[in-house]
Order: sequence, then C-alpha cells, then structure tokens
Amino acid sequence: MRSHSVTPDSAEIGRLVKNTRKKLGVTQRSLALTSGTGLRFIIELEQGKPTCQLEKVLTVLRTLGIRLIIYGAQDEPNT
Repeated sequence: MRSHSVTPDSAEIGRLVKNTRKKLGVTQRSLALTSGTGLRFIIELEQGKPTCQLEKVLTVLRTLGIRLIIYGAQDEPNT
C-alpha cells in the first residue's frame, strides 16, 4: 500500500481520483453512477475544482477504494 504524507489540495485529490479511476479501467460516467454523483461532478473533481462538496468527494474516494487518513497537528506520525 502506498502512503502519502502531504496535505493535499483540490488539484492533488483530482489527480488521485483520475489516476485511480483510469488504473481501474472505470469511465467517468460509470464512476458517477456507482458513486451516486453526476458526470459533471466527476469531471469537475478530476479538474481540481476547489468548491466540490466534501461529502460527495468522500463518497467518490470510498467508491474507488481510496482511504483518507486525517491526523491532527499533534497526532501526525513522524514519517
């Protein structure tokens, strides 16, 4: 399992979603259907739109099998 120790921005999350989707051989339309979002949402998310709805982003990440781990400033591991 690959791990990133960064604080990603919307562009980084968009790239991760797009790369993972393509690696899995899933179309944007199929991802939209399986995640319960819309095609336009997936397109905008992959383009790094900073105002995407958080709950929908989390749903898409779960649909693709992407785990998001959040640490508080005091809990961050030394990596």
